[in-house]
Amino acid sequence: MRQLLAFVFALLPALTLAQAPVSVPAPVDATDPVMAETLPTDVPLAEIRRYVSVYNAVKDAYVEPVDDKQLMKSALRGLLSDLDPHSAYLDKDEAEALLDDTRGEYVGIGVETERRPDDTLLVVAPIDGTPAHRAGLRAGDVIVAIDGEPLSGNAKPHHDLRGEAGEPVTITITRVGEIEPRDMTIVREAIRVTSVTSRLLEPGYAYLRISTFQTDTGPQVRRQLRKLAEEAEGSMSGLVLDLRSNPGGLLSAAVEAADALLDDGLIVRTQGRLPYSNASFHAKPGDLLEGAPVIVLVDTGTASAAEVLAGALRDHGRASVMGSRTYGKGSVQTVVPLDNGDSIKLTTARYYTPSGISIQARGILPDIVLRGEAARGMREQDLAGHLAGEAEAKAKAGELIEGDSAISRALDALKAGTATARARRRF
Repeated sequence: MRQLLAFVFALLPALTLAQAPVSVPAPVDATDPVMAETLPTDVPLAEIRRYVSVYNAVKDAYVEPVDDKQLMKSALRGLLSDLDPHSAYLDKDEAEALLDDTRGEYVGIGVETERRPDDTLLVVAPIDGTPAHRAGLRAGDVIVAIDGEPLSGNAKPHHDLRGEAGEPVTITITRVGEIEPRDMTIVREAIRVTSVTSRLLEPGYAYLRISTFQTDTGPQVRRQLRKLAEEAEGSMSGLVLDLRSNPGGLLSAAVEAADALLDDGLIVRTQGRLPYSNASFHAKPGDLLEGAPVIVLVDTGTASAAEVLAGALRDHGRASVMGSRTYGKGSVQTVVPLDNGDSIKLTTARYYTPSGISIQARGILPDIVLRGEAARGMREQDLAGHLAGEAEAKAKAGELIEGDSAISRALDALKAGTATARARRRF
Protein backbone atom coordinates (compact mmCIF):
# COMPACT_ATOMS: atom_id res chain seq x y z
CA MET A 1 0.00 0.00 0.00
CA ARG A 2 1.40 3.37 -0.96
CA GLN A 3 2.41 5.31 2.12
CA LEU A 4 0.19 8.34 2.62
CA LEU A 5 2.79 10.22 4.61
CA ALA A 6 -0.16 11.17 6.78
CA PHE A 7 0.84 13.01 9.90
CA VAL A 8 -1.78 12.54 12.62
CA PHE A 9 -2.07 15.54 14.88
CA ALA A 10 -3.59 16.09 18.29
CA LEU A 11 -2.96 19.30 16.76
CA LEU A 12 -2.57 22.69 17.91
CA PRO A 13 -5.91 24.35 17.52
CA ALA A 14 -3.93 26.27 14.92
CA LEU A 15 -0.61 25.96 13.04
CA THR A 16 2.24 28.37 12.61
CA LEU A 17 5.25 26.59 11.20
CA ALA A 18 8.45 26.89 9.12
CA GLN A 19 10.18 25.73 6.00
CA ALA A 20 12.15 22.59 5.08
CA PRO A 21 11.98 20.28 2.06
CA VAL A 22 9.14 17.79 2.03
CA SER A 23 9.33 14.65 -0.08
CA VAL A 24 6.13 14.48 -2.09
CA PRO A 25 4.75 10.98 -2.64
CA ALA A 26 2.95 9.79 -5.74
CA PRO A 27 -0.39 11.39 -6.69
CA VAL A 28 -3.52 10.20 -4.96
CA ASP A 29 -4.38 6.92 -6.69
CA ALA A 30 -7.86 5.42 -6.91
CA THR A 31 -6.31 1.94 -6.86
CA ASP A 32 -4.86 2.59 -3.41
CA PRO A 33 -7.01 0.56 -0.96
CA VAL A 34 -6.97 3.35 1.61
CA MET A 35 -7.81 6.12 -0.83
CA ALA A 36 -10.39 3.93 -2.54
CA GLU A 37 -12.39 4.03 0.67
CA THR A 38 -12.69 7.79 0.32
CA LEU A 39 -13.84 7.88 -3.30
CA PRO A 40 -17.51 8.83 -3.71
CA THR A 41 -19.87 6.10 -4.85
CA ASP A 42 -22.48 8.56 -6.12
CA VAL A 43 -21.03 11.61 -7.87
CA PRO A 44 -23.46 14.54 -7.38
CA LEU A 45 -23.62 15.50 -11.05
CA ALA A 46 -26.26 18.19 -10.57
CA GLU A 47 -24.07 19.92 -7.95
CA ILE A 48 -21.02 19.62 -10.17
CA ARG A 49 -22.91 21.24 -13.04
CA ARG A 50 -23.95 24.04 -10.68
CA TYR A 51 -20.34 24.51 -9.63
CA VAL A 52 -19.23 24.72 -13.27
CA SER A 53 -21.92 27.31 -13.94
CA VAL A 54 -20.74 29.45 -11.03
CA TYR A 55 -17.12 28.98 -12.05
CA ASN A 56 -17.85 30.12 -15.60
CA ALA A 57 -19.90 33.09 -14.37
CA VAL A 58 -16.99 34.25 -12.19
CA LYS A 59 -14.50 33.63 -14.96
CA ASP A 60 -16.52 35.55 -17.55
CA ALA A 61 -18.09 38.39 -15.57
CA TYR A 62 -15.94 39.26 -12.56
CA VAL A 63 -14.82 42.89 -12.66
CA GLU A 64 -11.16 41.89 -13.11
CA PRO A 65 -9.63 38.90 -14.90
CA VAL A 66 -9.27 35.83 -12.68
CA ASP A 67 -6.55 33.24 -13.18
CA ASP A 68 -7.94 29.71 -13.64
CA LYS A 69 -5.41 28.15 -11.30
CA GLN A 70 -6.03 30.66 -8.53
CA LEU A 71 -9.80 30.42 -8.93
CA MET A 72 -9.70 26.63 -8.64
CA LYS A 73 -7.42 26.80 -5.60
CA SER A 74 -9.80 29.25 -3.93
CA ALA A 75 -12.65 26.84 -4.55
CA LEU A 76 -10.68 24.00 -2.97
CA ARG A 77 -9.83 26.15 0.05
CA GLY A 78 -13.50 26.95 0.50
CA LEU A 79 -14.43 23.28 0.19
CA LEU A 80 -12.26 22.42 3.19
CA SER A 81 -12.50 25.56 5.31
CA ASP A 82 -16.28 25.30 5.54
CA LEU A 83 -16.04 21.84 7.12
CA ASP A 84 -14.51 22.87 10.46
CA PRO A 85 -11.81 25.25 11.76
CA HIS A 86 -9.03 22.68 11.46
CA SER A 87 -9.52 21.28 7.95
CA ALA A 88 -7.63 23.23 5.30
CA TYR A 89 -6.04 23.25 1.87
CA LEU A 90 -2.28 23.76 2.27
CA ASP A 91 0.02 25.20 -0.37
CA LYS A 92 3.37 23.47 -0.67
CA ASP A 93 5.09 26.02 1.56
CA GLU A 94 2.35 25.68 4.18
CA ALA A 95 2.69 21.89 4.12
CA GLU A 96 6.46 22.22 4.50
CA ALA A 97 5.94 24.59 7.42
CA LEU A 98 3.64 22.08 9.08
CA LEU A 99 6.29 19.37 8.85
CA ASP A 100 8.96 21.71 10.23
CA ASP A 101 6.82 22.54 13.23
CA THR A 102 6.62 18.89 14.23
CA ARG A 103 10.43 18.91 14.27
CA GLY A 104 10.53 22.05 16.41
CA GLU A 105 12.76 23.97 13.98
CA TYR A 106 11.69 26.96 11.89
CA VAL A 107 12.14 30.71 11.48
CA GLY A 108 9.44 32.92 12.98
CA ILE A 109 8.31 34.43 16.26
CA GLY A 110 7.24 31.23 18.04
CA VAL A 111 3.48 31.35 18.51
CA GLU A 112 0.58 28.94 18.00
CA THR A 113 -2.50 30.62 16.55
CA GLU A 114 -6.02 29.83 15.39
CA ARG A 115 -7.30 31.58 12.29
CA ARG A 116 -10.73 33.11 12.92
CA PRO A 117 -13.54 33.65 10.37
CA ASP A 118 -12.54 37.32 9.95
CA ASP A 119 -8.94 36.21 9.14
CA THR A 120 -7.55 37.57 12.41
CA LEU A 121 -5.37 35.21 14.44
CA LEU A 122 -6.28 34.10 17.96
CA VAL A 123 -3.16 33.37 20.01
CA VAL A 124 -3.51 29.90 21.50
CA ALA A 125 -0.08 29.99 23.13
CA PRO A 126 3.32 31.62 22.74
CA ILE A 127 5.96 28.89 22.86
CA ASP A 128 8.27 28.95 25.86
CA GLY A 129 11.51 30.85 25.35
CA THR A 130 10.67 32.21 21.88
CA PRO A 131 10.56 35.87 20.72
CA ALA A 132 6.75 35.93 21.07
CA HIS A 133 7.00 34.67 24.65
CA ARG A 134 9.73 37.16 25.56
CA ALA A 135 7.76 40.03 24.00
CA GLY A 136 4.82 39.32 26.30
CA LEU A 137 2.34 37.90 23.79
CA ARG A 138 -0.34 35.99 25.70
CA ALA A 139 -2.90 33.27 25.06
CA GLY A 140 -6.20 34.94 24.14
CA ASP A 141 -4.58 37.92 22.40
CA VAL A 142 -5.91 38.50 18.88
CA ILE A 143 -3.53 39.56 16.08
CA VAL A 144 -5.48 41.97 13.86
CA ALA A 145 -2.69 43.39 11.67
CA ILE A 146 0.85 42.51 10.59
CA ASP A 147 3.26 45.30 9.64
CA GLY A 148 0.33 47.72 9.57
CA GLU A 149 -1.74 45.64 7.14
CA PRO A 150 -5.13 44.47 8.48
CA LEU A 151 -5.57 40.70 8.23
CA SER A 152 -9.08 40.88 6.81
CA GLY A 153 -8.96 39.24 3.40
CA ASN A 154 -5.45 37.89 3.94
CA ALA A 155 -5.42 34.30 2.63
CA LYS A 156 -2.17 33.42 4.42
CA PRO A 157 -1.92 35.37 7.68
CA HIS A 158 0.31 32.70 9.25
CA HIS A 159 2.79 33.01 6.39
CA ASP A 160 3.29 36.72 7.11
CA LEU A 161 4.63 35.93 10.57
CA ARG A 162 7.51 34.06 8.91
CA GLY A 163 10.54 35.54 7.22
CA GLU A 164 14.29 35.69 7.57
CA ALA A 165 16.04 35.40 10.91
CA GLY A 166 16.87 38.87 12.25
CA GLU A 167 13.99 40.59 10.43
CA PRO A 168 11.52 42.48 12.65
CA VAL A 169 7.77 42.12 12.28
CA THR A 170 5.23 44.44 13.89
CA ILE A 171 1.98 42.86 15.00
CA THR A 172 -1.09 44.72 16.20
CA ILE A 173 -3.05 42.90 18.89
CA THR A 174 -6.19 43.36 20.91
CA ARG A 175 -6.30 42.04 24.49
CA VAL A 176 -9.09 41.39 26.98
CA GLY A 177 -9.41 44.34 29.37
CA GLU A 178 -7.64 46.81 27.07
CA ILE A 179 -9.66 49.34 25.08
CA GLU A 180 -7.08 50.22 22.43
CA PRO A 181 -5.06 47.84 20.23
CA ARG A 182 -1.35 47.74 20.91
CA ASP A 183 1.64 47.22 18.60
CA MET A 184 4.48 44.79 19.31
CA THR A 185 7.65 44.68 17.26
CA ILE A 186 9.24 41.24 17.44
CA VAL A 187 12.45 40.09 15.76
CA ARG A 188 12.15 36.79 13.95
CA GLU A 189 14.70 34.14 14.78
CA ALA A 190 15.45 30.50 14.17
CA ILE A 191 13.12 28.71 16.55
CA ARG A 192 14.48 25.51 18.03
CA VAL A 193 11.86 24.43 20.49
CA THR A 194 12.95 22.53 23.58
CA SER A 195 9.65 20.91 24.34
CA VAL A 196 10.58 19.34 27.69
CA THR A 197 12.30 20.94 30.69
CA SER A 198 12.56 19.78 34.29
CA ARG A 199 13.99 20.48 37.73
CA LEU A 200 13.76 19.32 41.33
CA LEU A 201 11.47 21.56 43.37
CA GLU A 202 12.82 20.14 46.62
CA PRO A 203 14.18 16.74 47.67
CA GLY A 204 11.93 14.02 46.29
CA TYR A 205 9.56 16.37 44.44
CA ALA A 206 10.09 17.12 40.76
CA TYR A 207 8.72 19.47 38.10
CA LEU A 208 8.36 18.52 34.42
CA ARG A 209 7.20 21.04 31.82
CA ILE A 210 5.99 19.96 28.35
CA SER A 211 5.42 23.04 26.19
CA THR A 212 4.40 21.25 22.97
CA PHE A 213 4.42 17.75 21.46
CA GLN A 214 6.92 17.25 18.64
CA THR A 215 8.93 14.36 17.23
CA ASP A 216 11.50 14.26 20.05
CA THR A 217 9.13 14.92 22.98
CA GLY A 218 8.57 11.28 23.97
CA PRO A 219 12.27 10.39 24.27
CA GLN A 220 12.89 13.71 26.04
CA VAL A 221 10.22 12.94 28.65
CA ARG A 222 11.83 9.59 29.41
CA ARG A 223 15.30 11.10 29.54
CA GLN A 224 14.22 13.90 31.88
CA LEU A 225 12.30 11.55 34.20
CA ARG A 226 15.32 9.27 34.54
CA LYS A 227 17.54 12.27 35.26
CA LEU A 228 15.12 13.51 37.93
CA ALA A 229 15.04 10.07 39.56
CA GLU A 230 18.85 10.09 39.71
CA GLU A 231 18.90 13.58 41.22
CA ALA A 232 16.33 12.45 43.79
CA GLU A 233 18.62 9.50 44.56
CA GLY A 234 15.97 7.04 43.47
CA SER A 235 13.33 8.24 45.91
CA MET A 236 10.66 10.19 44.03
CA SER A 237 7.78 11.36 46.21
CA GLY A 238 5.78 13.22 43.57
CA LEU A 239 5.76 15.04 40.22
CA VAL A 240 4.20 18.29 39.03
CA LEU A 241 3.50 17.85 35.29
CA ASP A 242 2.93 21.28 33.74
CA LEU A 243 0.80 21.32 30.58
CA ARG A 244 -0.44 24.90 30.87
CA SER A 245 -0.70 26.70 27.51
CA ASN A 246 0.50 23.58 25.72
CA PRO A 247 -1.29 23.80 22.35
CA GLY A 248 -0.80 20.15 21.44
CA GLY A 249 1.18 18.62 18.58
CA LEU A 250 1.83 15.04 17.54
CA LEU A 251 -0.47 12.39 18.96
CA SER A 252 2.35 9.86 18.96
CA ALA A 253 4.40 12.11 21.25
CA ALA A 254 1.53 12.43 23.74
CA VAL A 255 1.10 8.64 23.71
CA GLU A 256 4.82 8.18 24.45
CA ALA A 257 4.64 10.66 27.33
CA ALA A 258 1.65 8.86 28.84
CA ASP A 259 3.38 5.50 28.39
CA ALA A 260 6.29 6.73 30.51
CA LEU A 261 3.93 7.16 33.49
CA LEU A 262 1.64 4.14 33.01
CA ASP A 263 2.22 0.41 33.41
CA ASP A 264 -0.56 -0.74 31.10
CA GLY A 265 -4.00 0.08 29.75
CA LEU A 266 -5.56 2.19 27.03
CA ILE A 267 -4.12 5.67 26.54
CA VAL A 268 -6.41 7.05 23.85
CA ARG A 269 -8.77 5.82 21.17
CA THR A 270 -9.54 7.53 17.86
CA GLN A 271 -12.76 6.95 15.96
CA GLY A 272 -13.75 8.09 12.48
CA ARG A 273 -15.78 6.93 9.51
CA LEU A 274 -13.06 4.90 7.81
CA PRO A 275 -11.15 1.90 9.19
CA TYR A 276 -7.76 3.63 9.08
CA SER A 277 -9.17 6.39 11.29
CA ASN A 278 -9.97 3.94 14.10
CA ALA A 279 -7.07 3.13 16.39
CA SER A 280 -6.32 2.36 20.02
CA PHE A 281 -3.02 3.15 21.74
CA HIS A 282 -1.96 1.22 24.84
CA ALA A 283 0.74 1.63 27.46
CA LYS A 284 3.55 -0.88 27.83
CA PRO A 285 4.88 -2.06 31.22
CA GLY A 286 7.27 0.37 32.90
CA ASP A 287 6.10 3.35 34.97
CA LEU A 288 9.29 5.40 35.31
CA LEU A 289 8.05 6.98 38.56
CA GLU A 290 7.01 3.61 40.02
CA GLY A 291 3.61 4.92 41.06
CA ALA A 292 4.70 8.19 42.69
CA PRO A 293 1.73 10.62 42.71
CA VAL A 294 1.34 13.19 39.95
CA ILE A 295 -0.42 16.56 39.71
CA VAL A 296 -1.12 17.75 36.16
CA LEU A 297 -1.39 21.52 35.76
CA VAL A 298 -3.74 22.68 32.98
CA ASP A 299 -5.47 25.86 31.86
CA THR A 300 -7.57 27.13 28.97
CA GLY A 301 -4.52 27.04 26.68
CA THR A 302 -4.06 23.30 27.24
CA ALA A 303 -5.25 21.72 24.01
CA SER A 304 -5.42 18.59 21.89
CA ALA A 305 -2.48 16.25 22.53
CA ALA A 306 -1.99 17.86 25.95
CA GLU A 307 -5.64 17.08 26.75
CA VAL A 308 -5.09 13.49 25.62
CA LEU A 309 -2.22 13.12 28.10
CA ALA A 310 -4.10 14.75 30.98
CA GLY A 311 -7.22 12.68 30.29
CA ALA A 312 -5.30 9.39 30.12
CA LEU A 313 -3.46 9.95 33.40
CA ARG A 314 -6.63 11.00 35.20
CA ASP A 315 -8.81 8.19 33.83
CA HIS A 316 -6.26 5.66 35.03
CA GLY A 317 -6.22 7.22 38.48
CA ARG A 318 -2.56 7.99 37.86
CA ALA A 319 -2.82 11.75 38.39
CA SER A 320 -5.06 14.52 39.65
CA VAL A 321 -5.72 17.47 37.36
CA MET A 322 -5.33 20.98 38.79
CA GLY A 323 -6.12 24.30 37.16
CA SER A 324 -8.89 25.40 34.82
CA ARG A 325 -11.06 23.89 32.12
CA THR A 326 -9.00 23.07 29.04
CA TYR A 327 -9.53 24.16 25.42
CA GLY A 328 -11.53 21.16 24.19
CA LYS A 329 -9.94 20.23 20.87
CA GLY A 330 -10.66 16.54 20.51
CA SER A 331 -10.33 15.93 16.77
CA VAL A 332 -7.68 14.26 14.63
CA GLN A 333 -6.28 15.86 11.49
CA THR A 334 -4.63 13.80 8.75
CA VAL A 335 -2.38 15.51 6.21
CA VAL A 336 -2.47 13.94 2.74
CA PRO A 337 0.04 15.18 0.11
CA LEU A 338 -1.22 15.85 -3.43
CA ASP A 339 0.54 15.40 -6.76
CA ASN A 340 1.42 19.10 -7.14
CA GLY A 341 3.18 19.40 -3.78
CA ASP A 342 0.17 20.89 -1.99
CA SER A 343 -1.65 18.95 0.73
CA ILE A 344 -5.03 18.73 2.39
CA LYS A 345 -5.39 18.71 6.15
CA LEU A 346 -8.62 16.93 6.92
CA THR A 347 -10.39 16.15 10.18
CA THR A 348 -10.76 12.37 10.11
CA ALA A 349 -11.54 11.24 13.68
CA ARG A 350 -12.31 12.20 17.27
CA TYR A 351 -10.26 11.42 20.39
CA TYR A 352 -11.70 9.45 23.29
CA THR A 353 -10.11 9.12 26.72
CA PRO A 354 -9.74 5.64 28.27
CA SER A 355 -13.13 6.03 29.99
CA GLY A 356 -14.76 6.70 26.61
CA ILE A 357 -15.22 10.47 27.02
CA SER A 358 -14.88 12.69 23.95
CA ILE A 359 -12.70 15.73 24.52
CA GLN A 360 -14.24 17.61 21.59
CA ALA A 361 -15.82 20.95 22.64
CA ARG A 362 -15.80 19.68 26.21
CA GLY A 363 -12.21 19.73 27.37
CA ILE A 364 -10.87 18.36 30.63
CA LEU A 365 -12.46 19.68 33.83
CA PRO A 366 -9.98 19.89 36.73
CA ASP A 367 -10.24 17.95 39.98
CA ILE A 368 -8.76 20.93 41.83
CA VAL A 369 -9.75 24.37 40.53
CA LEU A 370 -7.34 27.29 40.39
CA ARG A 371 -8.39 30.79 39.39
CA GLY A 372 -6.61 32.72 36.68
CA GLU A 373 -7.39 35.43 34.15
CA ALA A 374 -10.12 35.44 31.51
CA ALA A 375 -8.95 34.76 27.96
CA ARG A 376 -11.18 35.63 25.01
CA GLY A 377 -12.30 32.87 22.68
CA MET A 378 -10.19 30.17 24.30
CA ARG A 379 -12.69 27.36 23.84
CA GLU A 380 -13.10 25.04 20.88
CA GLN A 381 -16.87 25.45 21.15
CA ASP A 382 -16.52 29.19 20.55
CA LEU A 383 -15.00 28.63 17.09
CA ALA A 384 -17.38 29.20 14.21
CA GLY A 385 -18.21 25.94 12.48
CA HIS A 386 -16.53 23.77 15.10
CA LEU A 387 -17.15 20.03 15.09
CA ALA A 388 -20.04 19.46 17.47
CA GLY A 389 -19.12 17.75 20.71
CA GLU A 390 -20.98 14.68 21.87
CA ALA A 391 -21.45 16.30 25.27
CA GLU A 392 -20.40 19.94 24.96
CA ALA A 393 -19.65 21.22 28.43
CA LYS A 394 -21.97 23.90 29.71
CA ALA A 395 -19.35 25.01 32.21
CA LYS A 396 -17.93 28.48 31.75
CA ALA A 397 -14.78 29.03 29.74
CA GLY A 398 -11.47 28.18 31.32
CA GLU A 399 -8.95 30.74 32.46
CA LEU A 400 -5.32 31.46 31.72
CA ILE A 401 -3.12 30.50 34.68
CA GLU A 402 0.39 31.94 34.64
CA GLY A 403 3.28 32.14 37.04
CA ASP A 404 4.89 29.95 39.68
CA SER A 405 2.13 30.18 42.28
CA ALA A 406 0.29 27.32 40.56
CA ILE A 407 3.42 25.18 40.83
CA SER A 408 3.58 25.92 44.56
CA ARG A 409 -0.10 24.96 44.93
CA ALA A 410 0.55 21.69 43.11
CA LEU A 411 3.55 20.94 45.31
CA ASP A 412 1.46 21.58 48.43
CA ALA A 413 -1.20 19.18 47.10
CA LEU A 414 1.42 16.48 46.53
CA LYS A 415 2.78 16.86 50.05
CA ALA A 416 -0.73 16.87 51.52
CA GLY A 417 -1.58 13.61 49.76
CA THR A 418 -4.23 15.19 47.51
CA ALA A 419 -2.71 13.75 44.33
CA THR A 420 -3.82 10.43 42.94
CA ALA A 421 -1.39 7.53 43.13
CA ARG A 422 -1.29 4.38 41.03
CA ALA A 423 -3.10 2.36 43.69
CA ARG A 424 -6.34 4.03 42.57
CA ARG A 425 -5.88 3.11 38.91
CA ARG A 426 -9.25 2.28 37.36
CA PHE A 427 -8.20 0.75 34.03
